[in-house]
Amino acid sequence: MSLGHLMHGKRHPDTPGVTIGTPHAYEIFGSLCFVGLRRRAFTRLAELSGAQAGDRVLDVGCGTGYLTRHMAAQVGRDGAVTGVDPSSPVLAYARRRKLRPGSAPCTYKEGIAESLDLPDASFDTVVTSLMLHHLPEELRAAALGEMCRVLRPGGRLLVVEFRPPKSAVGRHLVHGGAGHAMAHNRVDLLDGLIRDAGFEVRGGGDVRPWLTYVQAVRPAVAGDSVS
Repeated sequence: MSLGHLMHGKRHPDTPGVTIGTPHAYEIFGSLCFVGLRRRAFTRLAELSGAQAGDRVLDVGCGTGYLTRHMAAQVGRDGAVTGVDPSSPVLAYARRRKLRPGSAPCTYKEGIAESLDLPDASFDTVVTSLMLHHLPEELRAAALGEMCRVLRPGGRLLVVEFRPPKSAVGRHLVHGGAGHAMAHNRVDLLDGLIRDAGFEVRGGGDVRPWLTYVQAVRPAVAGDSVS
């Protein structure tokens, strides 16, 4: 079974992006792909987000809520975390998952990345993991623009994407198991896309075994409140 088969569920009527159709199988596949390093990797990503205790966090394209729950642990019981995804089956799955003691409450909403039904400047931190490459290229700028809109001035963004293997053999294996979008994922374009959406890129790097990330902030301008 390939990841491509797992991703394609019933199409959301409002977006041409790919959605997760079978959350249980997706979780199993994800655990196997990370060869025992999944929890460590996503704990590290939550730290790299820069989210602080009490933050309001948005996870765009949250899927089964794996990163969402790590963010809830990161910001603690005084924070609040919202996950948005177009797939109702994965949201139902995410709502059933238990949170670690001391975590922030998690709220899950059906919605699409390129048109978030959320107020302006309503979050301190926005994260998105393994989502952008499942949007058509022409919608990625709109999705990042929406993340900028809902983030408060001075707020933080973390974009996480799959980093294809450098070898031809590795790319071939990924193409067979995960599909073209992941095997040929242009992570080298992320910095430019994020800057064009209005962010200031602050850093980036890799997290083993397959992930790359970009850290950015929404700049504050004269007259903005950053509280």
